[in-house]
Amino acid sequence: MSLAIVRLALEEDIGTGDVTSRACVPASRQASGRFLARQSLIVAGLEVLEEIYPEGLEIRKRNGDRCADGEIVATVSGNARELLERERVALNFLQRLSGVATLARRYADAVAGTRCRVLDTRKTTPGMRMLEKAAAHAGGVTNHRFGLWDAVLIKNNHIAAAGGVRQAMEGARARGLEIEIEVRTRAELAEALACGAGHLLLDNLTPSEASRWIREIAGRATVELSGGITLDNVRSYAETGADFVSCGAITHSAPAADLSFRLELA
Repeated sequence: MSLAIVRLALEEDIGTGDVTSRACVPASRQASGRFLARQSLIVAGLEVLEEIYPEGLEIRKRNGDRCADGEIVATVSGNARELLERERVALNFLQRLSGVATLARRYADAVAGTRCRVLDTRKTTPGMRMLEKAAAHAGGVTNHRFGLWDAVLIKNNHIAAAGGVRQAMEGARARGLEIEIEVRTRAELAEALACGAGHLLLDNLTPSEASRWIREIAGRATVELSGGITLDNVRSYAETGADFVSCGAITHSAPAADLSFRLELA
C-alpha cells in the first residue's frame, strides 16, 4: 500500500541525509534490527513498515495482535545506515498507531457482553485518518464516517443553518445517503422521529437521561450516544440500550505505545 504520509515523514526527518550515521557508520556495514514491544499492547501500523523498509523486512505479528512486553513485532536487515536513518519514522508510526489500537481495545473490552458497539470519530490527526481508523478497527471498535463525503450527519449547527430539523432532513434526503441527525431537546427528538429519522445522535446526556430518551424512542430509530464518554463510564452508557457509543478520545488522545528498535551487526 502506497502511503504519501510515510514518504512525507521520511523526507521531513532525513532531509539532505542522516549526518550522524554517515559520520559514524561505514558505508558498507550490514546490520539487522528488531522492533520490540516494551509493554503489553495491541499492535497496529505494520503496513507502514512495508513502506519504510521495502527490503529485508519480516513482520511477525498482524495488526490487532496482542503483544507482551519483550515480544518481537518485526525484524529488518540491510545496510546499517539505511536502517538507522529510518528508525525514528518507523517508531513514530508504530507507537502512535499501536497506541490507538491499544486504547480502542480497552473501549471494546469495556462494553463486551452488551449489544452496544463503540464507534470512532473524525477527530484524527490531519493526514493520518486512514491509518488511525485502521488502527482503531484493529483494536476492535467500529469505524464511523471516514469523511464528510460518505454519510450525512446533521448536527446542531446544520440544523441552525437550515432553519430547523425538518428543513435539514428534507434537504439531506435528496443526497440519497444514510442520514444521522443530532437532537438536543425533546422537541427536536419528536420532530426528527416525525420526519422519519432512522439514526439519532444524542449528545452530552448522562446515562440515566440517555436511558429515558431511549425508552421514549422505543426502537423507532437507531441510537448513538456521544459526549463525555470515557473508559470509566462507557459501560454505563452501553447499558442504556444504545446501539452505539462514539468516542473521539480513541484517536485524539491515545497515548503512544512503547516500542523500541534494537540494532545488531550482521
